[in-house]
Amino acid sequence: MPTLSQIFVYPVKSLAGISVDHWPVDSKGLLYDRKWMLIDNNAQFLSQRRFPKMALIKTRIVDEKLILSAPNQADLALPLDADDGEEIEVVIWDDRCLAKTCGEVADRWLSEFLQGDCRLVYQADHDIRKVDPDYAFDTDQTAFSDGFPFLIVSENSLNALNQAMQLEFDMQRFRPNLVVAECDSYAEDTWRRITINDISFRLPKPCSRCSVPTIDPLTAETGKEPLTTLNRLRKWENKVYFGQNALHNKPGSLSVGESLHIDETGENQPPLER
Repeated sequence: MPTLSQIFVYPVKSLAGISVDHWPVDSKGLLYDRKWMLIDNNAQFLSQRRFPKMALIKTRIVDEKLILSAPNQADLALPLDADDGEEIEVVIWDDRCLAKTCGEVADRWLSEFLQGDCRLVYQADHDIRKVDPDYAFDTDQTAFSDGFPFLIVSENSLNALNQAMQLEFDMQRFRPNLVVAECDSYAEDTWRRITINDISFRLPKPCSRCSVPTIDPLTAETGKEPLTTLNRLRKWENKVYFGQNALHNKPGSLSVGESLHIDETGENQPPLER
């Protein structure tokens, strides 16, 4: 039976994530996942696509604080549940959301490391960012993820991709939230509804991949893989796909080792042979 083998939380969009064994799930996904985000001077979100060095900034949560660590800089500590800061409108893809600033100290710390102007913001508690209605219910919401609260990938999908590339990439390149063991490679392409620990997930759409997985999370150097191989093996309608976006039906909690129950399957999405 498939099992949940890894859980990753990404408190700050496009910074390094945290591997956890057990984690709460709230209405927006994993608690604190993508609650924070970097923006430029036009309030547009920033990611590793523009600043690959974002991959080198590590995150951890300790004693009700979010801690950011970067090479050759003192750690930056931020309160987990602050509700102050200036409220501003920010842009993430086609969405405009309300966010609150984290202050000049955080902005300066990040700007110095990335060698470019940026500001750190967090999602205002009262702001509701809905998921694309083409794939979601009106009640579905997310924080500052690209569009969905969860990304699911199986271990054997990465094993198959690594074999095709003749490389050994780590799962962190692909920034999933939930990693599944004990299933065939790309089995997740056929899943439409699954349940883990009484939380039901809908998988309405495969995840199209940008250039971020080409960035080595240990060095921030950029290469050609995995996009070269994904273009050969996982391309459909001019996009390449790896993993499945997912939505959940209620809050709860998730733990590594829990069984994953497949409640509904369908045709491969994208429609590729496995």
